[in-house]
Amino acid sequence: MGMEQTWRWFGPADPITLPEIRQTGATGIVTALHHVPPGESWTREEILARWDVIARARLAWSVAESLPVPESIKTRSGDFRRHLRNYAASLRALGACGVDTVCYNFMPVLDWSRTDLATVAPDGSVTTRFEAVVFAAFDICMLGRKNAERDYDDATVRAARAWYDGADGAARERLLRTVLLGLPGSEATMTLDEFRAALAPYAEVGEAGLRANLREFLREMTPVAEEAGVRLAIHPDDPPWSLLGLPRIVSTSEDVEEILGAVDSPANGLTLCTGSFGAGPGNNLVAMAEKFASRISFVHLRNVRKDGAGGFAEDDHLAGDVDIFGVVRAILREQARREREGRADRRMPMRPDHGRTTLADEMLAGVRGKQTYPGYSFVGRMRGLAELRGLERGIRLALGL
Repeated sequence: MGMEQTWRWFGPADPITLPEIRQTGATGIVTALHHVPPGESWTREEILARWDVIARARLAWSVAESLPVPESIKTRSGDFRRHLRNYAASLRALGACGVDTVCYNFMPVLDWSRTDLATVAPDGSVTTRFEAVVFAAFDICMLGRKNAERDYDDATVRAARAWYDGADGAARERLLRTVLLGLPGSEATMTLDEFRAALAPYAEVGEAGLRANLREFLREMTPVAEEAGVRLAIHPDDPPWSLLGLPRIVSTSEDVEEILGAVDSPANGLTLCTGSFGAGPGNNLVAMAEKFASRISFVHLRNVRKDGAGGFAEDDHLAGDVDIFGVVRAILREQARREREGRADRRMPMRPDHGRTTLADEMLAGVRGKQTYPGYSFVGRMRGLAELRGLERGIRLALGL
């Protein structure tokens, strides 16, 4: 058995159709009920309706990504107890309907952060990028966060102000839209005032508070997941360091060790995202894949190339700074071990995470009249899946699996 090859699909509004996804070779779908607001319950009726759409395309709903954790739970404030009850109800409903893996994150306010969604790669395709100086310009000069300068060295502050002073109105507006971009699958974005209001509670929560709140969430939800036959798989921070004064607590190997140790259960697992962890200069992805192998429930395979100045750009799946060969080899060895032991969690869903936008994707967008979400192109991800499939096949043959 190889890794289960899956594809993220944003539901009926996604310009990429299920029949097209089936032709990529993927057999599983990773999706969510994006129309249900965070904090509200996913009902069996809605889950089964989505399941039926996927099944009619002769595919399987392999992973729920994401069942979002609302800010109230992260801060343990407001209506968080009702939201916890609803989260538990959603886990039970997913398990009852046969969706046994749930990817979620505990990132405050921002799901993932970039400063440019249209960086042109050497081959002419389009990718995403994070530049530390440009993000600092947003923080200091556009957001105007109190005492933001203290979070940067003097050289970065000077460079950030210089970038802002030299940027025209279009460049500033583009940066604003990029940072405040809504979650994948959502058309919503925040205004600056809404964004400032969303940041405010975390000044009081702090890093220690957020870690404590995650531990409480796991203590409350892991038993529910166990009962429902569901694996919770936390996604790392993207990028894996603090932004805008917000605490980030799923960024390093030490963070993962603490999280998995908070509740020692197969239902408390990890989404190994090689791109998110890979942007962190101190993270060795092969070592992490080997160390946490038994608790990895879901795998995102993508690559990044760091720029040496605190930033990175998305790269081809088999290029960049992450040793994807070593990671896939570790995952396949773990899967073989689970199969030998007859473990119930031997299924290992993998998806090609992010992909460049190619000329073919641009032509498809013109035909459809709608662009795909940044990083979620059709041809770019299909290329990545094909490369990863070939890599996996070669490793399996070499290892005799």
